[in-house]
Amino acid sequence: MSHAGFCFRVPDVLESDKLKLVPFDIIKHATYMCGTPASVFDYLPTGPYVTPDDFVATFWDNIAIPNKGAFTTFAIFDKTRSDSEDAKSFAGMASYMNASAIDLCVEIGFIVILPAFQRTHVTTHMVGLLGQYALNVPEDGGLGLRRLVWQCSSTNAPSIAAAKRMGFQYEGTLKWARVLKVGKGSGGNGRDVREGDPKKEQRGRDTTILSICFDDWEGGKREFFKEKMARKA
Repeated sequence: MSHAGFCFRVPDVLESDKLKLVPFDIIKHATYMCGTPASVFDYLPTGPYVTPDDFVATFWDNIAIPNKGAFTTFAIFDKTRSDSEDAKSFAGMASYMNASAIDLCVEIGFIVILPAFQRTHVTTHMVGLLGQYALNVPEDGGLGLRRLVWQCSSTNAPSIAAAKRMGFQYEGTLKWARVLKVGKGSGGNGRDVREGDPKKEQRGRDTTILSICFDDWEGGKREFFKEKMARKA
């Protein structure tokens, strides 16, 4: 599948020497998302997925398609594991989301890195490829956006650390930014809602916001990304 309907033009392949990002194809790739440990989805609104149909119903039809103008998803393949786009090299998925062609901004989010690929080069190269394409100007092969965003639960320390390792800068915290689904309390803020709350059984989430903006990019973050992606480990 292509990135049809997304507000920005995105190539069918973004790749480095170690990683390849392609449009997520539910026919080819949904099965690879099944059987992943539940803990991988602690901070996400859907998952784990038992079957491809479960993935399509809860993520694709409920999140990706309704927001397709501002949301597009990539399948991640580790080129160091296999030259083919197969189960052996499938490392997870990531999305551009909350995209705005009017405001020239996009967020990297809904990231799922499978356990076998965590603490490797995969996250660095995934963020590197998506960041470079978003922030490089068109004459350098990018979109020329002004703002690249990273948002996550304020209790998701690994996600915040990953963003900071890639040079994202903390901007602030939104209190009570989201109502979590029942069973998705890991990302909760740990505080009680008031008496009479209409969704008292659902925890609340505080959201940490980080970003890299175009002036940060021109001020050294571009080179920082290149250095991170050039490391052997």
